[in-house]
This record gives sequence, C-alpha cells and structure tokens, in this order.
Amino acid sequence: MVVGVAGYYGFRNAGDEAILEAIARELKARGHEVVALSGDPKRTREDHGLKAYHRLNPLALLRADLWLLGGGGLLQDATSALSLTYYLSVLRLARLFRKRVVVFNQSLGPLSPWGERRVQKALKGVPVILRDQDSLEYARRLGIPAALGADPALLLPPPPVPREEDLVLVIPRAGVREEALTTLYVAANHLVHEGKQVLVLLLQPGYDDEVAEVFRLHRIERTSDPRRLLYLAAQAGYVISMRLHGLILAAAAGTPFAALSYDPKVAAFAKETGAYYQELPGEPIKLYKAALYGRFPDWEKVARLKERARKSFDLALGEGVPIKGSGRG
Repeated sequence: MVVGVAGYYGFRNAGDEAILEAIARELKARGHEVVALSGDPKRTREDHGLKAYHRLNPLALLRADLWLLGGGGLLQDATSALSLTYYLSVLRLARLFRKRVVVFNQSLGPLSPWGERRVQKALKGVPVILRDQDSLEYARRLGIPAALGADPALLLPPPPVPREEDLVLVIPRAGVREEALTTLYVAANHLVHEGKQVLVLLLQPGYDDEVAEVFRLHRIERTSDPRRLLYLAAQAGYVISMRLHGLILAAAAGTPFAALSYDPKVAAFAKETGAYYQELPGEPIKLYKAALYGRFPDWEKVARLKERARKSFDLALGEGVPIKGSGRG
C-alpha cells in the first residue's frame, strides 16, 4: 500500500522532521511505500529518501491510498487560522478524492471557538488518533470520537554513543516571552558554575536565530536534522527543553529531561511521562536543580508511551483492533 504523510514537513524544524523520519521508518518496516507532502520536496527527498510533492499541489493527494494527517500539533489555531485552514483543506480534499484519511498522533488545540466548530465539522466520520491524554479529554468535550496513540518519534532508535553525564542540552524556542528565555539562561549559567557542560540547541534554524543573542555566552548549535538531535540527546546526561521534541527524543534515548512549557502539548508530554516541568515564565533555580540532581521521568510510563506509539500504526493501517470511535482512551 502507498501511504501518504501530511504535516509540517520541509520547514527545517527538527521536531517535525523527527516525526516524519519515525513514521516513514515504521511504515517501510511494515512493507509500505511512503510519500510525503512537503514545503521543500527536494530537501525531503534527500533527507528522508522518500517521494515528496509540494504541499500546495492538490493532485499529489492522488499519489497514495491512505493519508496520515500528522503527527504533530496541526489541529490548532493559536499560531494562525491559516494553518488550521490548510490542514483541514488537505483532509477534505483527500476525502473528496475518495482516499482514506486518518488523523494520526496529533495534539488537539489550542483552538478558538471558531476553530473548535471547524474541527468538529471536518472530523466527522474520520478516524482520529491523538498523542496525549489531555488532547483526548479535549476531544471528548468537543464530542469528537478518538483513540489514544503517542508521538511516533518515541520509536526512533538512539545511536550507540557514550554518555557524557556532565553534558546538559538546553533547548529554547523563539516566539516566547523574554522572561522565559531569561529563566533558561539563568538556569544554564548555574549549571556551568556547577561544572556542567551546557550546549544550547536551536532546533529550527532561521526561526530560532533570534534567541541566539540571549545565549551568546554559551556554546550554541543549530540543527534541523533529527538524527543529530537524537545523537546529542543520547550523548547528554540531561536535557532541559522548551521544544516538545527535545523532550521526546531525550525520552527515546533514555536520557532524563525536564520541560519549560510554552504550549499545552509540552506540559501534556511531561505529565504523561512523570517528568519535572514548569509553566512559563518558570523558576530558574528549581529548573537547574532538576538537572543538577538528576530528576528523572518515570521510565515505565515512557515505555508505555512507546508501546502506544507502536499500536497506533496498527490502528491507522487496519492491522490491529479497528478504531471504534468511542472517544474512550
């Protein structure tokens, strides 16, 4: 079967590229051909070894038998109403072409009342798999039947790299309040004073460049390559991240982590893994002490999330128990 994947791909965001890498890897292992919609098809073909078509080419939807919409945080209008309009249009057009569509391992929200109504209408009759319990509860409140999965990037295998216990990855994000970046900066300074090696990772080069000035006294690396992120996460002794996939790839690598949550999806992942997290703007002393004293997530909960991620492919592909649409997790 040819399976298409539609999401925020081809925009040099390491987190979304990690999702695509994981989905393609799992689908290929199951014997399926994979195609993707991308903002930069040439880069996607080169980076992931997939057939890729421009995301604004509607005829590309004819290239697959099944379309997975996601994963990621696509069903929200906090960043822009235009983004939500695009993804719901992809869903509707694929269905118009009589293609099977599954909303796959997405977060749900934040949504305005206008966005909620649009999502409720668009998802009628569409199998929905959500990646976190908070999103599932939100779907219930909206009357949207859904099953519970998990982020596919949890399934990426870490490289066999020696761990450096004194290495701490600090992962900020542009577009947040200045006080939140100050929290990360102060926490990073305290870690350096305690003898830790701090590496500041910018996971969306271009977009995140504006925060580089805040961390100019620290070592900074820019990467949109999920393999590089996973390598560093496996190498590090601890990860402090605003970005969701800084946390997810740390979990995939078995590296302890803490979160500074700028978005409900970040808090949702921290809660589901039992990890330490703070809401913005955060408290730098408590945050750096979480790293200094090795405050761990619950690894049994992480293992259960990984199993949910595996089973979500069975659900989406019709290889396991079908999605009943009960809305119960």
